[in-house]
Order: sequence, then structure tokens, then C-alpha cells
Amino acid sequence: MDVFIIGITGGIGGLLAQKLRSRGDTVHGLVRRDDQRAELATRGVVAQVGDLSSMTVEQLAAAFGDVDVIVFSAGSNGGTKEVTTAIDGDGVVKAIEAAGRAGVERFALVSVLPESWRERDLGEEVEYYFALKKGADIALSRSDLNWLILRPSLLLDGPGTGTVSLGPAEFHGEITRDDVAATLAELLHEPRIGRQILELNTGSTPIEEAVRANVRS
Repeated sequence: MDVFIIGITGGIGGLLAQKLRSRGDTVHGLVRRDDQRAELATRGVVAQVGDLSSMTVEQLAAAFGDVDVIVFSAGSNGGTKEVTTAIDGDGVVKAIEAAGRAGVERFALVSVLPESWRERDLGEEVEYYFALKKGADIALSRSDLNWLILRPSLLLDGPGTGTVSLGPAEFHGEITRDDVAATLAELLHEPRIGRQILELNTGSTPIEEAVRANVRS
């Protein structure tokens, strides 16, 4: 499989690249600096240098090339409204259009659980982030692509457990980025899963089994 990751230098994107490479997949990505491109090259990842916020749809489509699937795992993490709009809002919409122009049908988006931190006073910028993430989910779900939206709960660092709870609706808890990346890698290798929204939380089901359980007949 040939996979292009937007957000390949992020926590989930970087781990996903490693897991895909270990499966024998070809991995491409988008980075902002040439030193990042050079570092990824040492790990067998072919990266294009470009800024998602300023690239045109045509430039992004050219960067995608002839890959099998695009993964969008970039995020502003609730930063300023300007950055959030450029990445989590306009960036996703641009990538969807670019995928269509490049002829890439499969598109996976790492989103957030809508219930995340609802018990807290998040502040205006973080609330704006959640609203844009929801808008991006809607935009992708209404596209003609063979899409997948993965909504993990609160992200943690550290080693994964290899077990999760995955389904159309899950409680909001916490999960390691490692388990998110492992689940996403497994989902990408399951062609029978498509045009689905799946939520992800810590759990006791082995990842491969959890993914197979969400294949629709």
C-alpha cells in the first residue's frame, strides 16, 4: 500500500508512518522544512516540502501523486483561531478537493470525539477548534471519496496496550497515540471498511479483532 500522511511529523502521524513501514508499505508525507524531509528520508519515508495553509489545491494534488490512500492527521490542537482555521478547517477541505483531482479515492481523517472535555470550561479558542473539527467531519462525509473518520478520545503519550474499544459510538476516556496509530494502520489495511465514522477509546479487544468487528456486511 502507498500512503500519504498529512501531519506526518505529529504524534499520531509519525507513529503511523513507522507502523506502516514495518508492514512493508510505502509512506509519503508533507513537511514544512527541508531538514524534516531529510530526516524522514533516513527512515525510508518520501516527504514533500510545503505548507498546507498556503499550498493551492493543484500543488497539493501534485504532491499526493498516485497514492492509494491519504491520511489527514494534522491538527492545531486548539491553538489560535487563524491556525485552527487554516489546518483543521480549510486544510481538510483543500485536501479533500486535492484528493479528488489526484484521483485518490480513499481518505482517512483523524478527528476528535464530540464529547471531549465537555465537563470543562474550554475557552473560546478550543470551542472554536471543536466546531471546526465537526465541520471537517461533515465536509468529508458529504464528499464522493471513500472516506473514514476516526474519532479517538483524549490522547496520551507512552506505549500502547494493543487493545481498544472501537465502534460507531464510544464513551470518551483516554487512549495512547500508539494505540490510535496501530488502529489506524489496521483500518487502512481493511478495504471493507469505508464511508464510516468510528470512535475509539481504551478497551480490552485486540486491535485486529476490533477492526474486523466493524466490517459491514
